[in-house]
Amino acid sequence: MALIVVAVFFSVLIGVGIFYLSFRYRRRPGHEVGQLVEGSQLLEITWMVIPFIIAMVLFAWGAKLYVTIRQSPSDALDVYVVGKQWMWKIQHTDGRREFNELHVPVNRDIKLTMISEDVIHDFFVPAFRVKMDVLPGRYTTLWFRPTKTGRYHLFCSQYCGTNHSEMGGWVDVMEPSQYQAWLSGGSNSESPEQAGQRLFTSLACVSCHGDLSGSGPGPRAPSLRGLYGSMVKLSDGRTVLADDAYLRESVLDPGAKIVAGYDNIMPTFQGVVSEDQLLQLFAYIKSLGNQPAQNASAAPGASATTAAPAAQ
Repeated sequence: MALIVVAVFFSVLIGVGIFYLSFRYRRRPGHEVGQLVEGSQLLEITWMVIPFIIAMVLFAWGAKLYVTIRQSPSDALDVYVVGKQWMWKIQHTDGRREFNELHVPVNRDIKLTMISEDVIHDFFVPAFRVKMDVLPGRYTTLWFRPTKTGRYHLFCSQYCGTNHSEMGGWVDVMEPSQYQAWLSGGSNSESPEQAGQRLFTSLACVSCHGDLSGSGPGPRAPSLRGLYGSMVKLSDGRTVLADDAYLRESVLDPGAKIVAGYDNIMPTFQGVVSEDQLLQLFAYIKSLGNQPAQNASAAPGASATTAAPAAQ
């Protein structure tokens, strides 16, 4: 609205000025040649300074809004999305899965964590005015707050192959009671955290990182408890944030960032675990809390992990 008001004001001002000056200084008998008018330095400074100030105010305001809309609320409802030619695979935190449909409660902040299995896609809901690229090898996030119940079109707005136009779906916004009833009617009982814990065990990650139900580091790698969101000190002296991107790189390329005090003994899981399984592993790691175990005895300078789950 601020941009519209500013645009309308100056459009009207300039239009009126053009009309007035065209009439006031039109060619007339005896005035075929205009008179020489000396420039005004004050006028030139004014029409540079005032637009500059207005532009800077709008820029600062817009930058603040951009940062606000890019940071999802801490209490947002997490939903995991995987794009694939040519479908959307969606999983809720209780384990409920759906394809090309997303059910959400009204008046609740929703955060989507998204990645692609193949090419670039784009999650686009025109009615919500939200749109975000879904990239292979990189997590992107998107959040929104639906304010009206209904059924809204979901599109992929990046050309992703021959059936791109068919890669669509629906977002169903429901009353909270209806949403809970929908969740309880699902056949999937295993949540992403539970699936991640099962996968952690099946991949023999406990052999290096230890049993995360206990405390302290494993025999050859530190515990993952309290890892997510912490700062990790690396063997080369750098410090990095343990976020989704760090976890993913650590699983697929464990030698890229090695925690100080530990050797790189972890094998790569590239091609072993799918994108869905990676999200489940990360959900499990996140569920371990944000405080390290009290009796952990990691090597000096070591942080919470060598990377992500390791096998022998």
